[in-house]
Amino acid sequence: MTIEKTLRSIVAVRSSIPDDAFTAGTLGNRREGSGVVIRDDGLVLTIGYIITEAEEVWLTRHDGTVVPAHPLAYDQETGFGLVQALGALDLPAVALGDASTVQVGDEAVLAAGDGEAVETTVVARQEFAGYWEYLLEDAIFTAPAHPSWGGAAFIGLDGKLLGIGSLRLQMSQGEEVADINMIVPIDLLPPILDDLVNRGRVNKPPRPWLGAFSAESNGEVVVMSVSEGGPAARAGLRQGDIISDVRDGEVDGLSDFYRKLWASGPAGAEIPMRVVRDGRETWLRVKTADRDSFLRKPQLQ
Repeated sequence: MTIEKTLRSIVAVRSSIPDDAFTAGTLGNRREGSGVVIRDDGLVLTIGYIITEAEEVWLTRHDGTVVPAHPLAYDQETGFGLVQALGALDLPAVALGDASTVQVGDEAVLAAGDGEAVETTVVARQEFAGYWEYLLEDAIFTAPAHPSWGGAAFIGLDGKLLGIGSLRLQMSQGEEVADINMIVPIDLLPPILDDLVNRGRVNKPPRPWLGAFSAESNGEVVVMSVSEGGPAARAGLRQGDIISDVRDGEVDGLSDFYRKLWASGPAGAEIPMRVVRDGRETWLRVKTADRDSFLRKPQLQ
């Protein structure tokens, strides 16, 4: 499949989320992005935050044809989301490539469902820790940035799908700052695809979740905010707290914090955490949770 043929199998994704949904306040009630047809039956791969807790999803082809769809699954660990078209998309499936071969300096295309395609270059491959308790060990970063990055298709020059666009970030280049995109590598999908299609989630225990939005500053993990009603909020974690220890282990940056959190027990376990607040140390006990238990489950339309 050539790049031109692949572009025809990219669709716009639009979702509607109820006002009382857990993520409505942070991600909004109306979300738009892109998706890629990966099976001939109309299975579409996107980035999961576009469809989380959606009650309605619509797919739009480049010719303007609109097809209703069902939000099938959202994998918290990878960030991938799956949507099943409920009508005929009549678009061929895009072949999956091998993202492990992607190197810094490689040229590719990042394309969205609005028809805009950007010729882009891989500028980095490295670990990425997101403030929403998210970690990718080997993310792909590209420049220039696509203005409609959410769910955009990262396509190799052979037309194969190499990843899905997730974020727009900034990277320092000397005295200049450049906008870049973070891409979730497609290699993370095949091991979990059947579970997501058949079960709606990966068949393994969920990671423990705090409901804390955190950032790294000079190696310290600083709480920016907490989810209302989430485990962190109930335990008394506050904006501005510095998380210094999880159980008996000192925290060394955001990635290390997540790894210690996820290794500290199953979702639902109570975890002691040492925090520094206004220059004083205190210990909190946080009863973690399964993030999915706070989210509305997809209802077949």
